Amino acid sequence: MARISKENKASRPAPTRARRAARVAADRPAARRRASDAPYHHGDLHEALLKAAELVLERDGLAGLTLRAVAREAGVSHAAPTHHFGDLTGLVSELAAIGFRQFNEAMIAAGASGATPNEKGLARAKAYIAYAQAHPGMYGLMFRTERLDMKRPSLHEAANASFAGLAGSIGESRHEQIHERALSLDQAAAIVRAWSLVHGFTMLLLDGRLTDVLNRMPPGNTVEMLLEAMLRGSVNKPPGC
Repeated sequence: MARISKENKASRPAPTRARRAARVAADRPAARRRASDAPYHHGDLHEALLKAAELVLERDGLAGLTLRAVAREAGVSHAAPTHHFGDLTGLVSELAAIGFRQFNEAMIAAGASGATPNEKGLARAKAYIAYAQAHPGMYGLMFRTERLDMKRPSLHEAANASFAGLAGSIGESRHEQIHERALSLDQAAAIVRAWSLVHGFTMLLLDGRLTDVLNRMPPGNTVEMLLEAMLRGSVNKPPGC
């Protein structure tokens, strides 16, 4: 019987290298698998790394966003982010480009919901703040110019599209066409005034600084009501008022 068992064992085909590799990959924890263990279409890993980077950013903040942290989150070799983005500046710049595109899409959708320029402007302001609340890490990154390569084509294009949307919205409220690449002083002042109001309000909200203001007001007042009152007070006011 022992002899038969040995013969049967000897007659079995040896596992192929592919089968052995598949077995090893399957036994390895998912977080430690290399990207090469699972086939992917061209471009998938690039997108996976950006999604991992956004998760790290929102969870750990900009200080925790490193190439190694992104590789760990994606479950790939630590060299993968460098291969796709060059360095951390390249990665965060591509990530910020995604943020600006998402942000601009939210602004466009919100603006389309209003019937009048004022309604459109208010809707855009609310969408602006809602995006920042939903993606505080991404929002913060988008305005950290010192960490970004603004000459990177994807980021340059996305940021310019976002500014063009803002300029177009201000132009509509002023009943004039604004060419965002050739602003008059008055047009630039109107754009910066509106941007400063909403961006400043957003930062105070994200930092929790508006809670004290609301507590000093009669019960029932909300952040949204405060925003609307602030924006109403700024409409058609000359600079400095």
